[in-house]
Amino acid sequence: MTRAPVGVLLGVVALAVLLSGSASAADSEGAKLTAFFKAFLEEEFQHRPLDATRLGDHRFDDRLDDLSPAARAADLARWRAALADLPKKIDVEKLSRSGRLDFEILRHDLTRSVWLAENTHPFEEDPRAFNDYITDSVYALLTQSTLPKEKNVRNAVARMAFIPKVVAVAKATLHDTPHVTTETAVRQNRGAITFYKTGFFTLAGEEGRSAEAHMAAAKVVESLEDYQKFLEDELLPKAKGEWRLGKEKFARKLELELDAGLTADDVLHEAEVEFERVQRDMYVIARQLWAEASKDKNGVAAPLPPDDADGRRETIRLVLAHFNKEHGKPEELVRDARATVDHIKTFIADNDILRLPEPDRCQVIEMPEFQRGNAGAYLNQAPALDPKGASFYAVSPPPRDWDDRRVNSYLEEYNKYMIQILTIHEAYPGHYVQLEYSNRCPSLIRRVLFSGVFAEGWAVYTEQMMLDQGYGKGDPVLRLNQLKWYLRTVANAVLDHHMHCDHMTDEEAIELLTKQAFQSEGEALAKVVRAKQSSCQLSTYFVGRTAFYRLRQQVEREQGAAFDLGRFHEAVLDNGTLPVKYLPELVRERLSKPR
Repeated sequence: MTRAPVGVLLGVVALAVLLSGSASAADSEGAKLTAFFKAFLEEEFQHRPLDATRLGDHRFDDRLDDLSPAARAADLARWRAALADLPKKIDVEKLSRSGRLDFEILRHDLTRSVWLAENTHPFEEDPRAFNDYITDSVYALLTQSTLPKEKNVRNAVARMAFIPKVVAVAKATLHDTPHVTTETAVRQNRGAITFYKTGFFTLAGEEGRSAEAHMAAAKVVESLEDYQKFLEDELLPKAKGEWRLGKEKFARKLELELDAGLTADDVLHEAEVEFERVQRDMYVIARQLWAEASKDKNGVAAPLPPDDADGRRETIRLVLAHFNKEHGKPEELVRDARATVDHIKTFIADNDILRLPEPDRCQVIEMPEFQRGNAGAYLNQAPALDPKGASFYAVSPPPRDWDDRRVNSYLEEYNKYMIQILTIHEAYPGHYVQLEYSNRCPSLIRRVLFSGVFAEGWAVYTEQMMLDQGYGKGDPVLRLNQLKWYLRTVANAVLDHHMHCDHMTDEEAIELLTKQAFQSEGEALAKVVRAKQSSCQLSTYFVGRTAFYRLRQQVEREQGAAFDLGRFHEAVLDNGTLPVKYLPELVRERLSKPR
């Protein structure tokens, strides 16, 4: 999920205002806010072409960002100026309630951008910060733009000319990098080299066979091979930088990322209480499955372990281990994910979970090698300003350099039950469906500046909701895996806090994830790496899910027999991907109107 500028709709809003005749003061001030945002974004486009591409404005696809220290200082100056100008140019008292929410969302986003620029330094301390510009900038043109293919390839070739400049800035500015992020960058840059040697031409097809395209790609490969030597021979041996954010910065960053009225300590306390509850629920189900899971070759079940803390965890672990063996082969992981889609979509339609977007533009793909290293799957949504583009539900096979034991551990984690939960989360009715609804939101600000807490929270909420409504026909093994998946969400928040604030060691983190959250060794190792590379993001899942779940309980209790689940879900998704603190007000308002 990304943020970026816009600029494609300039004439539309102006025309709408003219046609409306005598607009109210609120409408007039709302139009001024939209114009302010567009002007800000238009200037951002000029300086940040990759953000423009990601949002679907393709006027700048043949350019790439200047990442030099001077250019990034200018970015910060623009954000500070916009934050200062916003209350001077927009009278918040004249805005409608919806307009005030947009005003608050924009102000908060600018505040967060300024703080991050002043307090974090990814372009000096994290080589992964350059990867989006090196590879994603071209990959996005060839996969998600709705422009004619020949135009996309021409833009890609033009953009590739800027990549050696990005590499030069990286080599000049990176220092004191943490070992963990540098290792990931080394692996991902190898994937980038492969992309420009072969992947680019596969995606470009006939249009990519020109001498110009081959020459451009060859220059990028030369630059990236030199960069690979720099990463491996110069940066990695000296990579001893600090990856921990620290308690004070973590607390402030979390408040800015969540925008949910919660402190870091609030989140940790709620997560620790929820962690114990989910473990109890898992034990109830595991005990029911114990006899089947523990049978010996003669069909005789082993005695149930003692009903104490250690015995309950052992029961859950052994039951999961038995059923986790039901998985496919590494090369079949993407196929297995694809096979779940039709069944899940049919269930959603038959049970009126919500109305699915039509046409369906979601494609299930194997995660490109240059994007691997942080998560087992992701959803790359259609751009907000080019919503007819494709969305990609990408699944990562185990890395090629893993040994058989670690590969098997990974496959046991993503077994046949968990693949279904993964598809619910990433695609139907999770990220893909929610973000398709978001792209229809009339508010430009909400389409562009969306909340990660909302997006991740909705995806996690749907996992339990689908099973509660009958998906899986009450299969206790599927439910146990869903609870394990949710326990991972809760553990993410605990891990996020303790690793960045309390100096939790890798060994302590692995203990938490494997012994108490029942994750496989491979998944736990990957999660520890991710926690080191993504402060505060791991907490968004739990906070968002809690907000959706609590609101559902409140509204259902208020409406009683009149409560309609599909209508509720559509009311939740109808206002864009905005901070969850606004949901209670907006959902109740939407439910007062016809579906």
